[in-house]
Amino acid sequence: MRVKKAKTKHQSHKKIIKAAKGYRWGRSKIFSLAKNATIKAAQHAYKGRKNKKRDFRKLWIVRLSAALALLGKNYSRFQNGLKKKSINLNRKILADIAVKNPDIFKKIVEKVSA
Repeated sequence: MRVKKAKTKHQSHKKIIKAAKGYRWGRSKIFSLAKNATIKAAQHAYKGRKNKKRDFRKLWIVRLSAALALLGKNYSRFQNGLKKKSINLNRKILADIAVKNPDIFKKIVEKVSA
């Protein structure tokens, strides 16, 4: 018995075209272009999820450096002091404290530098 793939092929094509909705020009309508565009989009999305973590870490370090510069301190020495004093606050929390509660952040810096 011969099996024709018309229905399943049409369904798979529809799935790809639906995923490519909103893309410009033929990439939203022509299957071969839509397929390539969705594959490339998925690759960019995967890379973006990895880069997001990197970018936020950079942001937190910049914010901490700026807050410490106002107090006349150095970021690397501050991190070393945190480690020596066994203060387990990550960069995200410290940056948040530095922005929202500068007085508390100043106390942490004093404790570390003492």
